[in-house]
This record gives sequence, C-alpha cells and structure tokens, in this order.
Amino acid sequence: MKRVTLALTLALAAGLSAQAADAQTLKTVKDRGTLSCGVSQGLPGFSSPDDKGNWTGIDVDLCRAVAAAIFNDPTKIKFVPLSAKDRFTALQSGEVDVLSRNTTWTISRDTSLGANFTGVTYYDGQGFMVKKSLKVNSALELNSASVCVQTGTTTEQNLADYFKANNMKYEVIAFATNDETVKAYEAGRCDVFTTDQSGLYANRLKLANPNDHMVLPEIISKEPLGPMVRHGDDQWFDIVKWTLFALVTAEELGITSKNVDEKAKLENPELKRVLGSDGNFGEQLGLTKDWVVRIVKATGNYGEVFDRNVGAGSPLAINRGLNNLWNKGGLQYAPPIR
Repeated sequence: MKRVTLALTLALAAGLSAQAADAQTLKTVKDRGTLSCGVSQGLPGFSSPDDKGNWTGIDVDLCRAVAAAIFNDPTKIKFVPLSAKDRFTALQSGEVDVLSRNTTWTISRDTSLGANFTGVTYYDGQGFMVKKSLKVNSALELNSASVCVQTGTTTEQNLADYFKANNMKYEVIAFATNDETVKAYEAGRCDVFTTDQSGLYANRLKLANPNDHMVLPEIISKEPLGPMVRHGDDQWFDIVKWTLFALVTAEELGITSKNVDEKAKLENPELKRVLGSDGNFGEQLGLTKDWVVRIVKATGNYGEVFDRNVGAGSPLAINRGLNNLWNKGGLQYAPPIR
C-alpha cells in the first residue's frame, strides 16, 4: 500500500513538474514585456504596415487582443513579418510566441509541425484573378493558362487538384513571396493569379489599375485561416484560443468597444460572467477577471474587427458570408464562457 501511495505521489509530482516546465510562454512574455507576433510581409486586411510602420489587419488585431488580455496594453507587441516559407520555423524556434499570419488549418500542419491551431479567424477559400481583357468569366475556361502562385502555401496542391479534376492543363510560375507573385502577375508573366479569395481582393488593391482585374466566381477549396502556437504549453494554447472566443462572444452579446463599460454594470448573469464580475474564468487562464473587458476595449468585438479590416468599413468591402455569427447564417461560433 505504501509503495502504491509513493508511486502515485511521485507520478503526481512528475506531472506537476512537467506542467510547470511546459507552461512557460505566458511567463516569458510577461518577463519580456512584449508579445512577439508572427505576421505576413504585407497583406491588406490581414496584416499590413503603413509607411510609418503601424500594423493593421484581422491577424494583427488578434495579437493586439492577446496583448491587451495580458498587459492591458495592446501596443506591447513586436510584429515579426514572415514569408510563407519561414513562418513555421519562426514559431517552432521561439522567435514568435504566436503565428497570426493568414495560415490555413490542415491536418498535416496540425500534426507535423509541433504546433496547434487555436481557432478560425477567417473562413476562406482559394480563387482566381484575371485581367478583364482576357474575357474569361469562369475558372473552367483556364485550360492551358499560366498561373502565378506563391511557394510554401496550400495553393499549389489545390491548384493541381482542381486542374486535374477538370482535365485541364496549366503551367505553374512560382515565387517565394506574395509581393513577387503579384508583381509578376501584373507584369504579364502569367495569365492568372491564384491564392485565397480574401488575398485576391487585398492584392488587387496593390495593382496600378485594380478595375482592370476581376476575381472569378469559383471557390476551389476550404481555407480556414487561424493562429498557431507551439505544442507543449496548454495554458498559452488556452489563452490564444479563448481570446478569439472572447471576440466572437462579445459580438454575440452586443458588447462593443463603445459600450463595454456600461454592459459591465448590468445585472445580466451572462454579461457578469463574461465581463468578470462573476466567476474566476480569467484567473483560470492565468489572466485577470476583466480579461474580456481589456480585449474589447482594445480591439472591439469580432464584428468590429472584421468590418474595420476587410468588411464594409474597409477598402476591401468583403461580405461577412461564412464569417458571420452562427445565429446570422455564418460559421463563427464560440463555446460559452461559464
């Protein structure tokens, strides 16, 4: 009996020791005083710097929300621009604490890179852009076309699958970065540019004459885009995951950056739980009671983030579509905070 008790004690101690060893990211971030966030090298609407180095976009706001939850200061961030090829290495090596870089959630990435996806910030799908002068109205008219793609993405495999399934021939012209791909397309080195449809709308804004180009109607893949964190730190995984859920929950409950303080004063039981006056949900994450208040004050709710960066309030003017809340015909759905 003593041997069994000793074995259980040692096992428990080992488990707690392993847990303590793994749960280091939050401490590292706090000790450093900044969150290191891996973003794209410039994709309007998702992560893009202006001429003064100020970053904006959905992916940027996710990181700002995490920083707000931890520091009550969304500016305590270092944004690290990463190519598609280098993004996973930067996360694995610890160069960044979270990768928030329009990255598609796939089984191979979720199981072979030593990292976890924490949710879906944007439901997307791959599409095609062509010059209107080609007089092409459907991707099914692209037989024998030359197609510009970026290496190190899911785009290449989706492209191959689509053309093979439709018995069409094509020529791939691949480039290392998004900007190189866009410039090659605009220079006429290929007939078609393919990437996630949101990226097509974003990149069209970079062209000298955006109205000379059109996005074709076909969506040829599922591209759920979301942030990633390293394996081995469940606390950090939970913080990033529930930051996204907090943004979605806030929109569902009508909590905005303008009314969050007033909502926090109401006696509604669900609002009290979400906004921290009832329960210890923030402390369970290693944060403060008012973690959701901090987040919403910094970035607004998910709807505000979407509209400001890619929706009606942005130059991209993308319809909410699948990215609407679940109770408005979309897919955005967050587990309850209770």
